[in-house]
Amino acid sequence: MSQNFNQAWGREMTRYQPTRRETAFLVLGAIFLAHALLGELIGGKLIEVSGWTMSIGVIPWPIVFVVTDLINEHYGPRAVRRLTLISVGIITYTFLLLILCINVKAASFSPVSDAAFQTVFGQSLWIIAGSIVAFAISQIVDAAVFVFVRARTKERFLWARSVGSTLISQIVDTYIINIIAFGISGKLTMRQIVNVSTTNYGYKTLIALATIPVIYLGHGMAERYFGSSHTASIETEPQAAE
Repeated sequence: MSQNFNQAWGREMTRYQPTRRETAFLVLGAIFLAHALLGELIGGKLIEVSGWTMSIGVIPWPIVFVVTDLINEHYGPRAVRRLTLISVGIITYTFLLLILCINVKAASFSPVSDAAFQTVFGQSLWIIAGSIVAFAISQIVDAAVFVFVRARTKERFLWARSVGSTLISQIVDTYIINIIAFGISGKLTMRQIVNVSTTNYGYKTLIALATIPVIYLGHGMAERYFGSSHTASIETEPQAAE
């Protein structure tokens, strides 16, 4: 019995044997999705930093920038597009699930009341709605700019394509999401929306510049992890149609 179990267990353990590239993409994808979704759920809280107002969602989003650039660099725009579509699907599912949860009445002894739950996650619904539009567009813009700059610089200046793609794509993302999340919902005036959006974008610009060393560190770690066969594997990878 023990020998049969060990043989069966051994067979089962060999069923999943991912390559280094697959493992790295799985980890990067998980980090990407976790920070993107977290940014949606907490984004309704506004904070003030030195007199400037911004959404607290700006805290997890820099990780999304870094991971997007790493995936673009080592897997290409098709991988970014696929991960973006998966993210939009998960965010949409979260949106629908939140609607359901908001409409389920809390128990009388619940430490979180219906009103409190509605206040926090009701605003998140507007943020998610705006993000589904803004996120999809901005990620496509990010990938396109990244590839364009990479081609024009003949694959030199990693910082230029990383920062350039982030700065351009985040103009789209920041203003669209705030207009939908806070403008259409009637939570803020247009003047306040412009103020919050401009501040958020300024913060994202500083973060994009600050993460340049992180991009180079991540790039170097990826090159060492993938090994010398990395470039060859990209060039020979089948380009199946989406």
